[in-house]
Amino acid sequence: MMKYLQGLGKSLLLPIATLPVAALLMGIGYWIDPAGMGGNNMVAAFLCTAGGAILNNIPILFAVGVAFGMTKKQDGAAAVAGLVAYLMVTTLLSTDSVSMFTGAEADPAFAKIQNAFIGMLSGMVAAAMFDRFWETELPDALAFFSGKRLVLIVTAVVMMGVSAILLFVWPVLYSGLVAFGTGVASLGALGAGIFGFANRMLIPTGLHHALNAVFWFDAVDIADLTNFWAGEGVKGTTGMYEAGFFPVMMFGLPAAALAMYQTAKPQNKKTVGSLMLAGAVASFFTGVTEPLEFSFMFLCPQLYALHAVLTGISMFIAATFHWTASFGFSAGLVDFVLSSRLPLANMPYMLLLEGLVVGAVYYVSFRFLITRFNLKTPGREDDADDKASDQRVIGQPASAETAAAQAARPTGGAKGGDYAHMAEQIYAALGGAQNVVSIDNCATRLRVEVRDSSAVDDAACKRAGAVAVVKPAKDAVQVVIGPKVQFVADAVKAIAK
Repeated sequence: MMKYLQGLGKSLLLPIATLPVAALLMGIGYWIDPAGMGGNNMVAAFLCTAGGAILNNIPILFAVGVAFGMTKKQDGAAAVAGLVAYLMVTTLLSTDSVSMFTGAEADPAFAKIQNAFIGMLSGMVAAAMFDRFWETELPDALAFFSGKRLVLIVTAVVMMGVSAILLFVWPVLYSGLVAFGTGVASLGALGAGIFGFANRMLIPTGLHHALNAVFWFDAVDIADLTNFWAGEGVKGTTGMYEAGFFPVMMFGLPAAALAMYQTAKPQNKKTVGSLMLAGAVASFFTGVTEPLEFSFMFLCPQLYALHAVLTGISMFIAATFHWTASFGFSAGLVDFVLSSRLPLANMPYMLLLEGLVVGAVYYVSFRFLITRFNLKTPGREDDADDKASDQRVIGQPASAETAAAQAARPTGGAKGGDYAHMAEQIYAALGGAQNVVSIDNCATRLRVEVRDSSAVDDAACKRAGAVAVVKPAKDAVQVVIGPKVQFVADAVKAIAK
């Protein structure tokens, strides 16, 4: 089940990747015409409407993206099946259709049937049908409808059955989702803090995307992120589930990186400095935090728990004072600049002042705890552990300079040859063809299905340039690479063919 949910979280990254484009278009549009929200300027109106074309169709993007991303083959026919599934259920369960079927006024829940949750459900059904039927052959008389064409037909039929079930289940399910979302939302600033804490704690599992969908998109009528960019909501309140991330990602984590660099052993500082600098730059400018978080998440879980708590506190403070900003991708400098002029942005520059305080707290608390309790952050491992790791390296032992260069590759613009070399080492460390079953990736991690995760050489993966290795199950391994993971994934897949 955990593996399935992780696959769902990974597949959501494809449609979510369109949000920065929407944010850029709408951000520039509002920057040109902040008073009229595009109504007073043709260019601004064009840009805002173009961005809205993405934000207003998130459920459809989820249906297509999940269907494509969750299939083993990742074929375009699966994406079409996802669209078929979504159109089927949203048409059959529209308020007009439900009223016609029941002869009575439709439950208000059906007015919200076009939402992100239904999009994800449609994609999951379509993916399952594709994996089951894409190779099915029909008798000669029906041969035209075999294979991928059959997937579309079966998906439509199955979604008729799913729609019939949802006719009775959806009002109850929707009420439950609303109760959960509004329950947290009713807590105001405290609810924002709880969300921030839970968001970080779910990062190791990759399930934070599912939590985000409840609060950021129109799953239960909160739609905090999409409403912010559409200019629909309450100034100083809408955006409360994003704003508090800016101080953490732009200031807190880079300050923690500085503390970990300064407390590393002298002989390891060059290597650790390269890793920390690359991660801090990515976090500050783009809001991509996983290279930093995974560098200490498993080495020192106490510090990661503190990080989650401090994130919750940052969210609580920003929500308490009604400082709001939002993002299309993540809470880095780029999204901060784009969102700061939007109509619902409220005193966004106070988030920068909060960030200075948050950065100081991160630096002082991390440095104090690391030195006071001798925590094993990067570069502070015991010498015995280092020697044991050296014995497990594939090929010749890497020098500190080589390791530093490899650590910087995922975030720093390696060329094709470097990715190929890195992929060779990682593939060998994963156990090669004898152990690797399938390879996929999300925004920052290789997600590998293996026969035995204990056969994976963690140290060799890290020496090849990985930030961390996560083993959520006996048959699953996640290799944290960074924002350049797609290039590494493609190179590894090429080797595995």
